[in-house]
Amino acid sequence: MNTVNLSNEKRNEKTGRISEINKNIYKIRFMGREIPAKLKGYFYEEDADKLPVVGDYVTFLYNEGGDSLILSVCERKSFLQRPDQSKTGVMQYMVANVDYLFIVTSLNEDYNYNRIARYASIAVQGGAIPVVILTKSDLCSNPGRYMREVEQISDKVRVHAISAIYGIGLDELKEYMTPGITICLMGSSGAGKSTLINSLTGEETMKTSEIREDDDKGRHTTTYRKLIELPGDVTIIDTPGMREVGMANVQEGIDETFSDIVELESKCKFSNCRHDTEPGCAIKAAIASGELSAERYELYVNLGRENTKNHAMKKEISKWAKAYKKLERINREL
Repeated sequence: MNTVNLSNEKRNEKTGRISEINKNIYKIRFMGREIPAKLKGYFYEEDADKLPVVGDYVTFLYNEGGDSLILSVCERKSFLQRPDQSKTGVMQYMVANVDYLFIVTSLNEDYNYNRIARYASIAVQGGAIPVVILTKSDLCSNPGRYMREVEQISDKVRVHAISAIYGIGLDELKEYMTPGITICLMGSSGAGKSTLINSLTGEETMKTSEIREDDDKGRHTTTYRKLIELPGDVTIIDTPGMREVGMANVQEGIDETFSDIVELESKCKFSNCRHDTEPGCAIKAAIASGELSAERYELYVNLGRENTKNHAMKKEISKWAKAYKKLERINREL
């Protein structure tokens, strides 16, 4: 490539934000427009966590007449991931550069304390602040009870009970709607994510669907992650519904979410205390005194075990995948 072509490429190089990924089709938000783009070839030699995700800032060669070319992913300030439930040994890299993770769950059969704790751990691990949004509070006789229960998960978690239809609690969310902020919404189908977005935008931005009356479960309205820009330089990322949230490569997030338990463990008489029959166990003492609930401690232990098991498996599979890629590259060069 000659000097003139290099100069033209540099002049056409722009920075935008990934707003949508549908299979291998990328869209970049740039100057108020959605620009179609594809990856430069060397991305396919990279690990999956190096590929762009929704919310990433990327450099790209702008092409007015067709697909632009994504050149690189800019440094991330947060990065949320989870195990892919449908693919053994594979991580699902979800969104990047998120300030708040809105964990949306409705106050009906969808409410699940365990799942909320999992989302919170993923948020903390990835560098985002977990905010639990308990929707459909108008259908619940005692939303305060659920708020108190969620608050006990961790001091890292914020919680709000709202009714988007009746406007209850929406004013509380204004503190998050500040310029430059990105909010990601995650939760089950039918939890009210699309309705919440419509309430925040003041218009029918997202399609909504009714939940099934027989089991309180919703139909999938959002089928892929999508970035939405609101007035006032606020960005929202909507995601498909997820009823299952696995744990892998999030031990720091789990420890941060349950930091009080980690601190108690450090006070045990023996450093290798199993919190079973050993004397001087701070965990057993805290449970006996009511300072720590046995259920919450059991949740912490179970999440840790699941994370250790899944992370070890995925690490081994990743090692073999890298070796296979390297062999493929060598064969192509021969």
